[in-house]
Amino acid sequence: MHQFIINNMIRKETVCSRIKQSWHAISRMYNMEAINHELTTTTGFILLNIDTKEGTPSTQIGPLLGMESTSLTRTMNHLEDNGIIERIKDENDARVKRVYLTEKGKKKKEVSKKTVKDFNKIVLERIGEDRIKMFNEIIEEIAQIAIETKFNNSQQTA
Repeated sequence: MHQFIINNMIRKETVCSRIKQSWHAISRMYNMEAINHELTTTTGFILLNIDTKEGTPSTQIGPLLGMESTSLTRTMNHLEDNGIIERIKDENDARVKRVYLTEKGKKKKEVSKKTVKDFNKIVLERIGEDRIKMFNEIIEEIAQIAIETKFNNSQQTA
């Protein structure tokens, strides 16, 4: 078990560094599979967050993935140019554009879904349900601490 020394903390031992290293490893693994299907980790996760039947308002996708609107717009344009999604004005509210999967997009979403499910099955088998539950509780609490810290820091500078 690593010791945490606050004032002299080794980079790889910080919580945020460990989370980032883990995410990069996961992202590289997903990208290796995604490239075989003309996708990326990001595009795969976007597809997973689009409702197959009802479509999804484009304004909801970014917050679900933690993406900035400029990055999301560029990626959505790429997906649309490649015939994976289409953006259509909402029937009830012309200010809203809904994102729909094309037939090609639905197939790519299934690939993304299978890849994520397969990886999660391996993780669950290796780590176990109890430890995954504990991990989810801890990571949720870490996210909450980050939100509270951001809020408190912005309050102090105002």
